[in-house]
Amino acid sequence: MKMFIIAAKDLKLRLKDRKAIILMVLMPILLTAILGSALKGAMGDSQLPKTTIGIYTVNADALAETFINDVLLDEMKDSVSVKQTNSSEELQNWVKDSQVDVGLVFPSHWEEDLENQQENPVYIYPAAGKDFEAAFIQQITDSFTMTTQTMAVSTKEVLSDIAVTAAANGSTFQPEAIQMELLQNMENAMKLQQDIISDQPVGEQSVSSMQYYAAAMAAMFLLFNAMNGGKAFHQERSTETLTRLMTTQASNSSILLGKFLGTLFFAFIQFLIFMAATHFVLNVGWGNNILQTIFIAFIYSFAVSGLSMIVAAFTSSEKMADTLGGIGVQLLALLGGSMLPVSAFPSLMRHISMITPNSWALTSFTNIMSGTTWGSLIAPTIILTLIGIVSIIIGTMRLHHKAL
Repeated sequence: MKMFIIAAKDLKLRLKDRKAIILMVLMPILLTAILGSALKGAMGDSQLPKTTIGIYTVNADALAETFINDVLLDEMKDSVSVKQTNSSEELQNWVKDSQVDVGLVFPSHWEEDLENQQENPVYIYPAAGKDFEAAFIQQITDSFTMTTQTMAVSTKEVLSDIAVTAAANGSTFQPEAIQMELLQNMENAMKLQQDIISDQPVGEQSVSSMQYYAAAMAAMFLLFNAMNGGKAFHQERSTETLTRLMTTQASNSSILLGKFLGTLFFAFIQFLIFMAATHFVLNVGWGNNILQTIFIAFIYSFAVSGLSMIVAAFTSSEKMADTLGGIGVQLLALLGGSMLPVSAFPSLMRHISMITPNSWALTSFTNIMSGTTWGSLIAPTIILTLIGIVSIIIGTMRLHHKAL
């Protein structure tokens, strides 16, 4: 009971600290709102405005019409809108006045030039400030051009081989029918290839940028409890509070475990407040199974509280705990994906991130948001529990030997 009394005392003191409440609760909510809104495009959950394309064809060209109708107006209809003109001057005015984002000018005899592998490029004119849209349209045009050239050259080579074989055998063949069959087979193969890969979330639901950064900020700001727990220990030692506790009937182990439990309870309450605030204020969905979220939050709070014992044991003053703890939190937050998604890291960095506790917590939270099973949470539960236990053992042994 003595360690629970000490824990309750620490929890009461922290809840009375207004600056700590602002830092540990209000700040992560504010950062979640800012990062979640600002990085929607980077996370792929925002609806980008359509790119308006102005098009002028010098002469009627079948390939240009195919590109406009089949690619831009059909396959890319959700991303682009098309305006056609019969005058290059009008197209230039559209681009100059930003009535279109990108202007395209198709040369005469574009199809014949591509079949003969002659360079006769499509001219792209971006409006002011629309370089990204121009690069997007250029990529689509280049892909279509390369595909068309490949199909033309391949068809020509196959027809030549068939003609030589037919002449040698004395048989006849119909080049038009074979050409149509080859082109049809190539088109079917391309459509089949497009259907092979589809973008699907890991679970049943996709995770939005707001959800990701809610989980990321929760994982990062709970780490600050490791620093604050170490600071609180040194603060009580400098104010002789620890000395007075040691004069009571409480053993050293009860004092240390009480400090640990105080940090654990505060971290867990902090998460519950943050989860409720982001849900009702920012409309963040934490997943369909709230028990999974609360379970991982408690296990992560356990690991963080264990790390607070490490900070207390391996620092000699409150200032040192504040400095080294702050640097450590920022480093772990960066490596663990709280600043940028781990998927954006190089392969080596992704492997390094697996040693950080906040990475395991963040991944678990996002998996729960997308819909996952209890079985997938076994590995992070074991890792976070081991981090907490090992930290408690090392911290307690060193504090027994040195600090107390």
